[in-house]
Amino acid sequence: MRRPALYSSSSRTNHARSGSNPSGAADAETQSPLANDSRPSYSSRLIKQLAAKQLYLLWSVVGLMALLLALSFSFPLRSTVRQLTQEDINAAVLKTLDTTTLPSPAAKAYEAISPSVVRVVGMGQEKGDQTSAERSVGTGVVIVDKGVILTNLHVVQGAKIIKVTFADGLESIASLTGVQPENDLAVLQAHTIPDDLPAATLRSTADLAPGDQVMVVGYPFGIGPSASSGVISGLQRTFRSPGGKQQLSNLIQFDAAANPGNSGGPLVTMDGEVIGIVTAIYNPNQQRTFIGIGFAVPIENAASAAGLSPF
Repeated sequence: MRRPALYSSSSRTNHARSGSNPSGAADAETQSPLANDSRPSYSSRLIKQLAAKQLYLLWSVVGLMALLLALSFSFPLRSTVRQLTQEDINAAVLKTLDTTTLPSPAAKAYEAISPSVVRVVGMGQEKGDQTSAERSVGTGVVIVDKGVILTNLHVVQGAKIIKVTFADGLESIASLTGVQPENDLAVLQAHTIPDDLPAATLRSTADLAPGDQVMVVGYPFGIGPSASSGVISGLQRTFRSPGGKQQLSNLIQFDAAANPGNSGGPLVTMDGEVIGIVTAIYNPNQQRTFIGIGFAVPIENAASAAGLSPF
């Protein structure tokens, strides 16, 4: 039997065969090919593919939106974070001050200067004895980390041997390398020094004013190191030694407690910086005790005795 064509080109119509086909069945050649072809057409397949892609795209957009929503909860937008204000900072500082005990300015000054302060002893021979004995005790301050020390001339004058004791306990013999009698100053060089010996920081006296807080560190009556604090009482003072043997001028007057043994020690600011070398105390009764008036040579003069020009 001949296979009917899927795509017929016949122009015959059904009524031409209606009389000869008693069953009324349509001739295979006159039926539309779409009526009997069970395979999906190209157009229907294209529509299904586009629908699948659109569905995939839709789910991708939904997933992306869900991810962005989750991130927004985990990381709030910058615009929603409140910026710190000055009031917040002030409140935090006040809370810290209320709950934390801070060291006093004097304590911080002592911590800064004490590693550079030394005990100075002038040794002399007893009459009829070959042994040496202490004849004077004072204080000194390291101004160069190689062991250069400033002190008072009257502490070491006439001594056969000069000994210094550093803050870490190391003892050393020292040599007298320079003097400035008009300011009662002496410069010493220690023969042995500690490792990492710190030198004091020197500060100009140009902007000092009465009322500024100061501290004295030294060995009053050999006890120490001892610290006392007070204020600058005056500037450009003059002091005449007992008996009128010597007059010192351009001195800093202060009221921090100082006694014999403090001579040669540093007068420092609350930053621990040296502004003078303690040299004398005033007592109209000629007693060797402090009544509230002490004097220091400005550090500019003291530094020049060591050949330094720090300002």
